[in-house]
Amino acid sequence: MVKQFSLAVALLAIALAASACKKRVAVTGAEAKSSEAGRACPKDVGLIADGENDSNQIADVQGRGGYWYTFVDDAGSAVVPQAGKNGGTFQMTAGGAANSQRSAHMSGTIAASGTIYAGMALNFVDPKGSYDAGKYQGVSFWAKRGPGSTGKVRLKVPDISTDPDGKKCTECFNDFGIDLELTEEWTEYTVPFSGMKQMKGWGSPRPDGIDVSKLYGLQWQVNDPGAKFDIWVDEIAFTGCGG
Repeated sequence: MVKQFSLAVALLAIALAASACKKRVAVTGAEAKSSEAGRACPKDVGLIADGENDSNQIADVQGRGGYWYTFVDDAGSAVVPQAGKNGGTFQMTAGGAANSQRSAHMSGTIAASGTIYAGMALNFVDPKGSYDAGKYQGVSFWAKRGPGSTGKVRLKVPDISTDPDGKKCTECFNDFGIDLELTEEWTEYTVPFSGMKQMKGWGSPRPDGIDVSKLYGLQWQVNDPGAKFDIWVDEIAFTGCGG
């Protein structure tokens, strides 16, 4: 009798765990978009950037207003627009998702070996500082790749534990994020913060999750060795508005 009861309890625990797993939203796609964390916010609350101001500044909404920039390694990778550290200023490109007029766009090549990366990014505020995104539960955006481009892109969300400006990390830049495979068609991606993870094997500290009360920005990074990249991003917004 005791064995039967124990078995029943164990089976119930497994069933409950399976049910909880089914309810957890940790990936992009229709499930994420229809979840509480992925639901769209009103534009005057959730909009981060849509490029329609034809400026390198993001939308002046909810205390935001930082700027776009590109970044690149010192191992031989190249990015256009020119990286901010090399004196470049980001510019929007004609054409966008959902009949919009402009979008964020970068192109270039990744070096074959070494510590390699290139990307485009935005800071939430200017001067750069942490931003309290506690009323939100995720982000959405449209993205695509050009012909002949790698589609491997990692969405990264620097926070107080991973950005050097947070003064907490001793091995920085392992931001919470998610790896994506873009196609040549404009596609909408919805990513709850709960679905973002650090990369395995490095980074210090390694907290349990992203600190949404102290975010620094968003980054779209390419690390594919020897690859050409031609990446477009548009209509970026926070999702899952709270109170």
